[in-house]
Amino acid sequence: MTVDDVVGALERDGYALVDDLFDAEQVAQARDEICALLPSTPYGRGDFEGLRTRRVYALFAKTRALDPLATDPLVLGVLDRVLGQYQFSAPTAIDVGPGERAQVLHADDAIYPVLRPHPEMVMTVMCPLDDFTEANGATRVVPGSHRWDEPFAPPDTTSIGVAMRAGSALFYTGSVLHGGGANTTDAPRLGVVLHYCASWLRPAENHVLAVPPDEAAARPERIQELLGYNVHPPFIGYVDGRHPRRLLAPVAEPA
Repeated sequence: MTVDDVVGALERDGYALVDDLFDAEQVAQARDEICALLPSTPYGRGDFEGLRTRRVYALFAKTRALDPLATDPLVLGVLDRVLGQYQFSAPTAIDVGPGERAQVLHADDAIYPVLRPHPEMVMTVMCPLDDFTEANGATRVVPGSHRWDEPFAPPDTTSIGVAMRAGSALFYTGSVLHGGGANTTDAPRLGVVLHYCASWLRPAENHVLAVPPDEAAARPERIQELLGYNVHPPFIGYVDGRHPRRLLAPVAEPA
């Protein structure tokens, strides 16, 4: 699929599935590194996080394996079209355990006090590191709900589970209703949500604290920008009157 294909599906349905976007080596490395983090990760604190689900936050402080997924050319091309200027908001690894109940359907941009409808402010790319099936809790979406006036679903709302292979990518807008499905199997299912927001918004997670300047300096420049070491034109996000990249690679002043 091309950027035009994905953007067209997002405009029509609020979501788009791209099969086999990431190669097996990328998926295996990401899965291995995240699985190593799971034993020290607590289960969720309520129904929304999932009482049988573990969520790894501050991902880009804990692994470099997701860098190529987050900066994939198709991913960035779609973000360029949908959000224009953007940064990470709440990228998270989600390990949905056996017996987990379905998550409430919700819109990711509902955390911002902005009346609907509005231009898209948030976009997510769900990257399954295991095959997602109806039985193990595939992400559920409500097609067309990105056009609704309310960011929550009535009790009788019909959603569809998006089955997909590991290495695929499910793009969905911040305005579309979605949620994790119930895992009725005896095995967990692992995925990563690469969650982005417009760069004029405050992100859900504070990445410049999670990855402070001395650590961010070792990241690729595009990852630095996505972590918040950037400005939204003309100058939202400056530090002491200068571009925040000066914190990472100071430039000597003329004598």
